[in-house]
Amino acid sequence: MDSGAVLDVAVIEEPAAAKASLDPIRARILAALAEPGSAAMLAVRLGLPRQKANYHLKELERHGLVELAEERRKGNVTERVYRATAASYVISPSALAAVSPDPSRSPDQLSARWLLALGARLVQEVGMLLTAAARAGRRVATFGIDTEVRFASAADRTAFAEELTRAVADLVGHYHDDAAPGGRSHRVVVGLHQIPAARPGSRESPTGPEHRSGPDHRSEGRTRTHQKQDRRTDDDAPVRDRARDGPACEPGTGLAGNRDRTGNRFLVHGAQ
Repeated sequence: MDSGAVLDVAVIEEPAAAKASLDPIRARILAALAEPGSAAMLAVRLGLPRQKANYHLKELERHGLVELAEERRKGNVTERVYRATAASYVISPSALAAVSPDPSRSPDQLSARWLLALGARLVQEVGMLLTAAARAGRRVATFGIDTEVRFASAADRTAFAEELTRAVADLVGHYHDDAAPGGRSHRVVVGLHQIPAARPGSRESPTGPEHRSGPDHRSEGRTRTHQKQDRRTDDDAPVRDRARDGPACEPGTGLAGNRDRTGNRFLVHGAQ
């Protein structure tokens, strides 16, 4: 048996590999190969014809999603045993090429779409670092914080975002050094969003009944910050500007009063 370690998470960057991983049968095979198996073993586990299981295995191997773990001799036959190359997979936005999100197009701290674009860039860049590090047999220097915070009011949420922005700006100003010999640039992304309710049948459960609906508020800390207190009524600000079923909105926030007692996720990430 190959003793090479299976990755916790692998990033899929090639469009063809992404397409292969999204095939329903191949996705089932990937999940089943958390425990190594041959085409015959997978056929029994998944209720597939052996030839079909073998075909999909070959396609997954071609795209680097599964690998040969062991060869076993059984009489005159050699059984090839495969395993998934990772416990889980993430498809990088780079697989979408020209239509992948670009946060530089319209930076706006209060835009949910901009937060998604930041997250997409994080997946893409950290994925590239992980791929290069795996090839070189090295580790990637990163740092992350993920926690939850529950605000009593929209005013508290706004104050939190403002204090957080100032704190990040102060830290960046203190440690940023353009002239340091051998210095390396890192990206810092800070995000805040409401925790959505679990979908029916999901393994995740909401953290409280108040998560059924409500506004979200985001902030990203960088050397330069962009903030727009807009009042748009397009789809980019549905709850920020249209949540009118409760008491009057907090001044200057566009957030309805009775939707303020909601849980929010706070994420900080820094990567080289």
